[in-house]
Amino acid sequence: MIFITYLRSRLPPTIRNLILQKKFNSRKISGMSEGPNRASVVVLPKSFAEDFEKFCQANSGPLPLLHRSKPGEWKMPALSAGMDIRNSGLRYKKYEFGSCTDNLASLEGYSEQLKDMVTFYLDCSISPKEAMKKVGIPVRNKESHENVSIYKTTVPCSTVGSFCCPLVVTMTPIPEDKLEAVLHDIYLTRGVPGEPIHIGCPDLLGIEDLSKPDYGEPVILQPGDVPVFWASEVTSLEAVSSCRSPLAFTSSPGYAVVIDQKDKRIQVSHPGEVLAVHCISQNPLHYSITSSSSVQKIRELENIIARDPGNRGIKHLFNKDELLKASLSLSHARSVLITTGFPTHFTHDPPEETDGPPGAIAMAAILQALEKEVAIVVDERAMNLHRKIIEDSIDQGVLKTTIPLLNYQGDEAGSALMFLCKDGDPKSPRFDHLVAIERSGRAADGNYYNARKINIKHLVDPIDDLFLAAQKIPGISSTGIGDGGNELGMGKVKTSVKKYIKNGDVIACDVEADFAVIAGVSNWGGYALACALYLLNMSDIHGRYLQKAVGLPTTSSKAPAWAQALPSVIKEEKMMKILVQHQVRSGVTGNVGMEVDGLPFHGTHAEMIQQLIDVTTM
Repeated sequence: MIFITYLRSRLPPTIRNLILQKKFNSRKISGMSEGPNRASVVVLPKSFAEDFEKFCQANSGPLPLLHRSKPGEWKMPALSAGMDIRNSGLRYKKYEFGSCTDNLASLEGYSEQLKDMVTFYLDCSISPKEAMKKVGIPVRNKESHENVSIYKTTVPCSTVGSFCCPLVVTMTPIPEDKLEAVLHDIYLTRGVPGEPIHIGCPDLLGIEDLSKPDYGEPVILQPGDVPVFWASEVTSLEAVSSCRSPLAFTSSPGYAVVIDQKDKRIQVSHPGEVLAVHCISQNPLHYSITSSSSVQKIRELENIIARDPGNRGIKHLFNKDELLKASLSLSHARSVLITTGFPTHFTHDPPEETDGPPGAIAMAAILQALEKEVAIVVDERAMNLHRKIIEDSIDQGVLKTTIPLLNYQGDEAGSALMFLCKDGDPKSPRFDHLVAIERSGRAADGNYYNARKINIKHLVDPIDDLFLAAQKIPGISSTGIGDGGNELGMGKVKTSVKKYIKNGDVIACDVEADFAVIAGVSNWGGYALACALYLLNMSDIHGRYLQKAVGLPTTSSKAPAWAQALPSVIKEEKMMKILVQHQVRSGVTGNVGMEVDGLPFHGTHAEMIQQLIDVTTM
């Protein structure tokens, strides 16, 4: 330990000399929480050099390129004075046509071949250990000075030429109560390269067993730990293997060139911006990150839609950050199932109300723009109505493309599992997230009630069963959007519904969603969720986290399409006219006209939509 402390204070040339004199094992450098900057090495024939440089640029998270040498150049004074890559004290892996054929202590025997080869230096100095030390977390491999745990994932890197490989990551366990503090420090001192690519269950990266790393040694998680993953330059080994070069060399994991380049504290793109960390799922464990500014705006949206124009007492149902958590979870989803439909006007045809479908279409529009799969499930008796609403929405420019329309009857045991998962296999869900907006919710007695305590069960299909089944399927999350407590998903706040909402003891929905978004009018919740998704994806921090540090940034090129997909007063006015055309009635008054829940579109709803858009785009 005394020797390691001494090394931390030495200049890089001193450490290199100790390595060359065999007085120090370079692998121990990886166990230091502080110390010299380091670089891993990749040596390729010059015919592969252009593509590999582009591959690094396209996947800069795992492959932060410091320097590319000229062919035959094995000394690099700009990075490391006096260093000769052939005898730097590294340990090398030798590759022939994609296979690792040898482990070498030196490249001196390959001087002739190296004349036609190019050396790449990749930064491997980023580590959470210094930040962990600041908040009082002991580094568990500190005594042994061994490698961190390194794993291959199933996340594909962006392909360039013959370089095609999965992302490789390191894992460090961090106590949950220290997680945000550690990540804040790393971001503020290291900037973008310090951002993790995943926080939570390793299965979501395709890692089956944390006790069996592909490189390095396992680090055992303690109770209360959260596994945090960072992109690793060891991805370069997989890249070299994939290109099947006749000859190539890489530094072995844990061995690195000590470089003279000073530690540059990287500034964040927006001074004062910090990471915001939120748990979006417990099973499987999954955290998301975004920027503090996007969190602030989403909270503002949540406060705006919490207005209670009907004086129903919805303030008692409100839980802070449900909109934020729902939008974060949806942002990670690949395939979303939306349901709506509340047949409160049971004596009319159609019995549906104007609250629900507009919010559902608004969410579908932004999800489509974000390139997610979207489907809508409704009551079988209402299929034709919703099909016409979707068709008219496309004709009017509210939607870009059609939405698959489904129904669910739940005729047999296991029907919900078969509907949600391929071949009924819980490991292969068709949908990542279910969203109910102003959808009739099943009460504790098994019936479905409108706000006046009238049972409308004969008009409602058992779509609630899908939400109940989803609770037992890891990887499927759910959101309920409601304004009265009798909507699907409001089981999460049923105690408050029974206590504070008129007729709540009878009408309260008993079926929970993971997230309960409360709004004065349910459509407002749908609009706000669409705006929140836009805000998250406009956040560079969140965008990089979604991309897991692979591929080129996409925000600037896709932002215009996302903005066009946002709800607007003009689009929602068109939606209202479509509903009026199909004789859909206002929920409170039963009027066929430009109103929702008895509130006029022009004035109340148009003003709400504009306010949400102003907050989102300002």
